[in-house]
Amino acid sequence: MRTIWKGALTFGLVNVPVKVYSAVEDHDVPLHQVHDEDGGRIRYQRVCEVCGKTVAYADIDRAFVDEGQTVVLTKDDLAALPAQRSKEIDVVEFVPSDQVDLLTLDKPYYLEPDSSSPKAYVLLRKTLEQTDRTAIVRFTLREKTRLAALRVRGEVLVLQTLLWADEVREASFPALDESVTISRKELELSASLVESFSGDFDPSAFVDEYQQELRTLIDAKIVKGEAFEAAETFGDAEPGGGEVIDLMEALRASVERSRAARSDENASDAADQPAAPKGKGRKKAG
Repeated sequence: MRTIWKGALTFGLVNVPVKVYSAVEDHDVPLHQVHDEDGGRIRYQRVCEVCGKTVAYADIDRAFVDEGQTVVLTKDDLAALPAQRSKEIDVVEFVPSDQVDLLTLDKPYYLEPDSSSPKAYVLLRKTLEQTDRTAIVRFTLREKTRLAALRVRGEVLVLQTLLWADEVREASFPALDESVTISRKELELSASLVESFSGDFDPSAFVDEYQQELRTLIDAKIVKGEAFEAAETFGDAEPGGGEVIDLMEALRASVERSRAARSDENASDAADQPAAPKGKGRKKAG
């Protein structure tokens, strides 16, 4: 696997240097468009619809288009935005694992400890397991701020990006508003059918038959000599990294800081309470 990001996972004053890897990969056979007469690759050019010229990538700006209006955003405009470029994965809170809606889970990443000692990494992993909690974190990847769930899978910490709340559509189907009566017998028969298909889930037992047949077809054409060489280039991994600080000291300082913050909040709440009314009928000094 190739590292796609390096940084540090932080909670309180604890710093856990990590390397990030994509946890999944597409198994589909990559297919390109070619000219049917000579097999030449068909490539797309960036052409301006106004002047008809082919435009270099360096000369392209971005724009927001809505209801016939176009707002151009230059590279300087975007650079002026408060985009985070931090190499830290900041823990926002630890929540019960069953509160993370599966619908919001997006792309998963593996985290590998990136230090001479994996102690802080293992400590966080064991803590999440023991407390049955999932860490909600914020981090920046490819110049975008992401929200993610940090959880445990076997011996590895897994970072899974989350969809933002406004990216999940509400399900509203009028048909489900109608009252439907299910008889006891229908429910029993349905449960019996489910039982007949019951078993333990084994992902390796399922294969993508279409992709297998496609690969078989490609191999057959190669054997017949119906292939020619083509080259591909790949980019380099992104640099970065971090260092581990004293673990016990960081834990103690984090706990103390958290307690102090709560104490300040309680003191502030008490100060905001209205004062008790003073007693009446005070005697004058004689």
